[in-house]
Amino acid sequence: MSNDPDDVRLVTSDIDRFWLAYDLSEGKTTEEMINIFESEYFAKGSIGLKDFIESRIESADELVKVIEARPRYYASIRESSNRVLDLTDQIRGYMHNWKQLYSKADFPDVYFMIGKMTSGGTTSSNGLLIGTEIWCRTDDLPSDELNEWYLEVLKPVEEIPFIVIHELIHTQQAYDFGENTLLGHSILEGAADFLGELATGKHINPHLHVYGEAHETELWESFSNEMLQTDMSKWLYNGGSGTGARPADLGYYVGYKICEAYYEKRADKKAAIEDILAIKDGPDALRFFKESGYGR
Repeated sequence: MSNDPDDVRLVTSDIDRFWLAYDLSEGKTTEEMINIFESEYFAKGSIGLKDFIESRIESADELVKVIEARPRYYASIRESSNRVLDLTDQIRGYMHNWKQLYSKADFPDVYFMIGKMTSGGTTSSNGLLIGTEIWCRTDDLPSDELNEWYLEVLKPVEEIPFIVIHELIHTQQAYDFGENTLLGHSILEGAADFLGELATGKHINPHLHVYGEAHETELWESFSNEMLQTDMSKWLYNGGSGTGARPADLGYYVGYKICEAYYEKRADKKAAIEDILAIKDGPDALRFFKESGYGR
């Protein structure tokens, strides 16, 4: 962890190892593929990949299942995945923007790897972990291999800087998950989108805002009735269950709007940013929501 964005390591060695295993597994049986990915990808991976395996991929068996289920998608992302480092200057530039907004910012290393299409990004004690396969959409997208959620959330590699900053914001937040409420988690995620947008000019969920702006009143009515509950299944982390009529993960949108309302009310914008980052848990999130004035 450094307080200088120029000291951050952008690690792409796991992408190289993935494609080595991918090539070695061509024409092999499923069991042989599992062994190859275990020995050539997992066993030789960075500390970031090991963290991502534990939290998101689970096993070589699970990874191979997804590769075999979506062979044309994985084949389509190879060139894009090898262009991550072309975005180095943009990523560092956005980190510097964040430093201007929040002078106390720290900057962990960033690890890019290829997973099983369940996570575009997360964090660990070792750094930011980016599921690069979610950010490698091309014009050759094999849509018949993908559900509606994937068609919404898969993005081109040029948008990787935005997920990096979103995950960076998470590492600056004080939230300790002591009391898990829908409101708290929505603010946690919405804050990363809102603050990330301040630093970059864009956030990672534009499709949610298209829907949200068209249905804000009804969404708030529904959300406000559930926001102090611990069941988040209708609002967060429900990718794959959403439909074209109502997209998944709309809690991100509601949390963004609450943070936006709070930020707009405060004359001291840097103090507002510190307040957003300082939210600790569910009760604290409720206090923050009330101070924001959103929905009233």
